[in-house]
Amino acid sequence: MRICFVSAEYSPFAKTGGLGDVSAALTRHLARRGHELRVFMPLHGQMDLRGVDRHPVDFLQDLTLRVGPHEFRYGVQTARVPDSDLWVYLVDCPSLFDRPRIYSDAPDEHVRYLMLTRAAFECCQRMGFAPQVMHSNDWHTAFAPLLLRSAYAWDQGRFAATRSVFTIHNIGYQGTFWSGRAGDVGPGVDVALLHQADLGAGRVNPMRHAVLYADAVTTVSPTYAAEICTPEGGHGLDGDLRARGAAVHGILNGVDYDEWNPATDRHLAHRYDATDLGGKARTREALLDMLHIPAPATVPLIGMVTRLTRQKGIDLLYDVLPEVLEAGTARLVALGSGEHHYERFMHGLQERFPGRAVFYGGYSEELAHLIEAAADIFLMPSMYEPCGLNQMYSLKYGTVPIVRRTGGLADSVRHFDPLTGEGTGVVFNDYDPGGVRWALATALEWFASPALWRRMVANGMREDFSWDRQVLEYERLYAGLQTK
Repeated sequence: MRICFVSAEYSPFAKTGGLGDVSAALTRHLARRGHELRVFMPLHGQMDLRGVDRHPVDFLQDLTLRVGPHEFRYGVQTARVPDSDLWVYLVDCPSLFDRPRIYSDAPDEHVRYLMLTRAAFECCQRMGFAPQVMHSNDWHTAFAPLLLRSAYAWDQGRFAATRSVFTIHNIGYQGTFWSGRAGDVGPGVDVALLHQADLGAGRVNPMRHAVLYADAVTTVSPTYAAEICTPEGGHGLDGDLRARGAAVHGILNGVDYDEWNPATDRHLAHRYDATDLGGKARTREALLDMLHIPAPATVPLIGMVTRLTRQKGIDLLYDVLPEVLEAGTARLVALGSGEHHYERFMHGLQERFPGRAVFYGGYSEELAHLIEAAADIFLMPSMYEPCGLNQMYSLKYGTVPIVRRTGGLADSVRHFDPLTGEGTGVVFNDYDPGGVRWALATALEWFASPALWRRMVANGMREDFSWDRQVLEYERLYAGLQTK
């Protein structure tokens, strides 16, 4: 099939979280299965493209594009995705994308990504590419379904047979902007097509328009698809999602085992697999030595790799982690960045418990892999989690996940039963400190029983969340849309 895929992030070129990883893995696997793709993303100013094979597209240079009353000049480069035959199209518009961060709170934030979305349509036109599927992702490219039905509907040669798919990676970020800028959605979009109640309330919500106009709405796990249709989980879009009925699909994200596999991980000096965990033990020793954390093998290492936001459940840890570290029953290594008060809390743990807790502020791909491999326990106490990838990485790396029963965490981790030996982790229900306290106590109790722990680790490492399986769900969805 012919697929146009548009995303604000694409790993390894630019990512802040799961959107970049999922965009890259899904499109790579679609390409491997013979589909013809055009993948568009911004040429962000802070991207490090040294060593990347890239070239300007000669007939896509010095172009102009209108977004509302604004006119922008742009060009397009191609960049080869590492270890792949897939090429990504980088939309080079320095006035919008040459900025210190991928995202900001600038008043033209919506304009930046409207430009990306329109550029994808116009480049398809100039390439003579008629996509059967226009797949957009999160609020940044959420106007694609509306633009397909309005501004670009005239181009029957390119888009008459195009069907739109919109994926919600995190409904908590909807890209809402002031209704006084509603004209930025044009040209070619009648204001009557915008959500009138929102306009009356002084706002325009990009994600709402994708939910209203896309031929299919997907999200990144079956449980999250159900949660976002409730007032508690829908962040104001639950009514619109319920109204779409069977057009809403939950497809669990896959894991890119080319990148996340302890048997082949390029970041590990000591590789291992389910038949021999010696490399995991050596990686643990090496990381603890590097971080100056003395700990015998009988004391588990808790790992965290997370954005430090309320969504991730950091509030629940304010009392619980100090209790565990004070008792000396575990060690902690955490990697992440986010809201200042959460960063201060994590730094405070390191200061209060030297030799027992280490926090690395920021992000390091190498350290993220080392933590997954070295840790005995991976902690994810999320308030909500659309899919989550780290818990699935953890299972592959023989690191037992502690998760709350929500979203993709509920779909990918099964609570262990010591009586039957079935299950892959520790799952708690209540979003409160007591739930985390119980989960940690349970994990520590099971860790003290080596036979039980080995069984749980083995169960997890046998799980298969590969994109080789999950890509089939997208193929079925795409194919089904062609018959409508």
